Amino acid sequence: MTAYRISLLAGDGIGPEITAVSRRLLEAVAAREGFALQFESWPIGGAGIEACGQPLPPETLAACQASDAVLLAAIGSPRYDALPREQRPESGLLALRAGMDLFANLRPVTIRPALMGASSLRPEVIEGVDLMVVRELTGGIYFGRPKGRVESEGGIRAFNTMTYSDAEIDRIAAVAFDLAGNRRRRLCSVDKANVLDVSQLWRDRVNAMAADHPDVEVSHMYVDNAAMQLVRAPRSFDVLLTGNLFGDILSDEAAMLTGSIGMLPSASLSAEGPGLFEPVHGSAPDIAGQDRANPLAMALSAAMMLRVGLKQESAAAAIETAVDRVLERGYRTVDLMQEGCTEVGCQAMGEHLLTALAG
Repeated sequence: MTAYRISLLAGDGIGPEITAVSRRLLEAVAAREGFALQFESWPIGGAGIEACGQPLPPETLAACQASDAVLLAAIGSPRYDALPREQRPESGLLALRAGMDLFANLRPVTIRPALMGASSLRPEVIEGVDLMVVRELTGGIYFGRPKGRVESEGGIRAFNTMTYSDAEIDRIAAVAFDLAGNRRRRLCSVDKANVLDVSQLWRDRVNAMAADHPDVEVSHMYVDNAAMQLVRAPRSFDVLLTGNLFGDILSDEAAMLTGSIGMLPSASLSAEGPGLFEPVHGSAPDIAGQDRANPLAMALSAAMMLRVGLKQESAAAAIETAVDRVLERGYRTVDLMQEGCTEVGCQAMGEHLLTALAG
């Protein structure tokens, strides 16, 4: 029997609650499909700080690097806001991405038919939306040097550096072109080339690679226009390619097309090592421990892990079908609640998912 080693990073806030649901789903679908999952739980974020004083304990990074895939729930809590930036939970996530060389972030945005009425946009705008945001994850302004603060007689000045090399742009663009070639063959590269030198290089490299992909229709869009078009005409997009900062913002905006940020998974991939799979939402500390969390994005992230990370297509499709069945049956967590539906908590939603998975 094929066995996979999975690092589970429950993290903070609602993380342990939604991780428990996904672990049960994964165990059930693995038993049904005839493979084994060996889970190891490790601390990160605030949980890492509590465990050993670091947001990314060295043991956690080593375990993730040695695993077949990593499933992360969420990190962060206001209780750590007073710490120096390098000691906060978010720094642990950035360090994990860098340590695993997770340069490519994939965020699919698909409208599930049962949730058409949950979006703040009209059904005729979002019907049929199926797009993929490809975000560069280990470069750009989040990692650029120099950065910091300086004091002078004129006051305090803070600065960060947005920087990309041609090699960094080429490897993320290659991922986006490959995805577009297997989808609807349209790639929109998002930048700010009318203002930023780094975006001008970005556009030059994408255009150079386009010559090797004549089957893919390539367009360019400034980030401000892209933000507008995502809510005006989201069906016009297939694959969106962009850098770290712009991708961070646009992918969260795109998530709300579905009605809740609690519905979308993501994958962060390296060139050779294991991938990291996580929901796009945060740790929601205000509802942690209250059984109000929506576990569906975590469940869909588990499905994405099965498909992309472990090549278990049938198992991935089974979890996605279970999510659709539960929604079609009218069960909703509070963030998705609609008239005529039945509100359930995180644990009950997990039970309904297991029932739907069983058929």
